[in-house]
Amino acid sequence: MNRDELLIDGEWRTSGSPDRIPVVSPATGEVIGAAPDANADDVDAAVRAARRSFDEGVWRLMPVAERADVLERALALLEPKLDEISRLVTAEMGLPSSFAAMQIPGALSVGKYFLGVARQSPLSEVRQTMYGPAAVVKEPVGVVASIAPWNGPFNMAVSKIWPALVAGCSVVYKPAPETPLDGYYVAEALAEAGVPPGVVNFVTGDRDAGRALVAHPGVDKVSFTGSTAAGRQIGTECGGSFKRLQLELGGKSAAIVLDDADLETTMSALATGSFYNTGQVCAAYSRVLVPAARHDEVVAALVATAESFVVGDPTDPTTTMGPLVSKRQQDRVLGYVATGRSEGASVATGGGVPDGLERGAYIQPTVFTGVENGMRIAQEEIFGPVASVIRYDTVDEAIAIANDSEYGLHGAVFTTDPQRAADVARRVRTGTFSVNSFTYNTEAPFGGVKCSGVGRDTGAEAIESYYELKTVNLTADMASLFS
Repeated sequence: MNRDELLIDGEWRTSGSPDRIPVVSPATGEVIGAAPDANADDVDAAVRAARRSFDEGVWRLMPVAERADVLERALALLEPKLDEISRLVTAEMGLPSSFAAMQIPGALSVGKYFLGVARQSPLSEVRQTMYGPAAVVKEPVGVVASIAPWNGPFNMAVSKIWPALVAGCSVVYKPAPETPLDGYYVAEALAEAGVPPGVVNFVTGDRDAGRALVAHPGVDKVSFTGSTAAGRQIGTECGGSFKRLQLELGGKSAAIVLDDADLETTMSALATGSFYNTGQVCAAYSRVLVPAARHDEVVAALVATAESFVVGDPTDPTTTMGPLVSKRQQDRVLGYVATGRSEGASVATGGGVPDGLERGAYIQPTVFTGVENGMRIAQEEIFGPVASVIRYDTVDEAIAIANDSEYGLHGAVFTTDPQRAADVARRVRTGTFSVNSFTYNTEAPFGGVKCSGVGRDTGAEAIESYYELKTVNLTADMASLFS
């Protein structure tokens, strides 16, 4: 699975860099492939191609319906390859094959949703104002630098590229260095479907390539999903040149279990919310807030839930939890487990490497008890299958604990009372929130507040984020030209 080329200006070109990024299987620690580590010249060529294609208008001046038709052809080209892509994603980042078989096809549904929304959304609106008629026109923002994470690589490629392209932008897409290989399928499908040269460019590379892309003066907008630390650096860079910015960053989401919560419903949601994808989910319920009166009952059920996972080879269909993405990530998560113990929290289950799985980047699903919200394990994003149980006495206290975080990405409440659910949902400060579930709703806006980011990545709002608004003040006889 070695690749040597980059898609730049409609051509597959050999990278100008001699360096390659090894792709390492987190299940075995073995190198399974490689991709180019693009240098500054590669990035410059990609951005220049995107800039030229945008300025010439070969794509942005095409009617939305025609752009959507091209992008729909690309989805159709990907469909017969989904099994192959699923196996590759499992090999790259350890997502169990049984989950990949469900998750990967879902990406195409998201792409189709974006195209449907774009086809139905008018690009201009005429308003009657006290100054006369005015047209509010949506125009594509320009050249987009799109940088993706490794925890859902194929899905992220579709959810980042499709809304930008259907809005008329030109794109330079860079996947994470840990998971570059599945992105080639996306780039190939777009090129084969008829996206004009320069409109979509695909470069692989490590952090230096990402920095060069963000800093390039030919870029109008940066769309980044990843860590809050990297997001801060990108925000600083973009602020200096007023680049438009979309950031989906970290989280430390709190699941508030109320005293009337149904235990079976709660555990079903926490199994996904706290442990899915080996906990490598920015929206994960990593803090579980439990009323004192039900503390022991909920902890026992959560421990049983964690212990029910089958940790092992992600290609085995019986596996329900694969490895972390890398040994580096394993070291990070184990470091946080050690920190939690040193802070005085107790490991109720897990906390180490499963027996017989020392070769890969495996870790046991872990539940901490005795956690205080000021501890590092309750404040910092671990990005692994680690849930911290925090005891509370009143609902007001639970809400205060949930809001006592620099993050604000997701959250949940578990209760049988709809009114109490609505009250809690309104008071917890997050960009998204779920009731009695863990729901990633791609047809509604997803994103965060505070240090969890800027902008929204899903729903109709994702497409809107790739438009600039232009006001055209009209004479009375011009209104029909913009309606």
